[in-house]
Amino acid sequence: EVQLVESGGGLVQPGGSLRLTCAASGFDASKYVMSWVRQAPGKGVEWVSGISRGGDDTRYVESVEGRFTISRDNARNTLYLYMNSLKPEDTAVYHCARRRAVYNDYVTSAVSEYEYWGQGTQVTVSS
Repeated sequence: EVQLVESGGGLVQPGGSLRLTCAASGFDASKYVMSWVRQAPGKGVEWVSGISRGGDDTRYVESVEGRFTISRDNARNTLYLYMNSLKPEDTAVYHCARRRAVYNDYVTSAVSEYEYWGQGTQVTVSS
């Protein structure tokens, strides 16, 4: 059974940092592009960042470029998102997601291309 379990969210002041972790199980994560997506209250799902199977290609939505860093540890089947200089507009539930296509190494920002999501972890940025 494919499972994605996120952790690391919380309440942080503007300018603060958090590290999100996604533990994958039930499949070999090294075979898939992985991404982080988020959903803010009353808004649609937004793709945030993605990483290729080997970790050599990373991409970000413009609003987080330079502040967030995605990485992965395939030996541990784990995905990370390091978030710095957090802003109130980063407040959302963050989900990790597995791309639908196996062995396809293109880091797509199309949310519809991601088949499995975790339950999410809440990130709240507020003073």
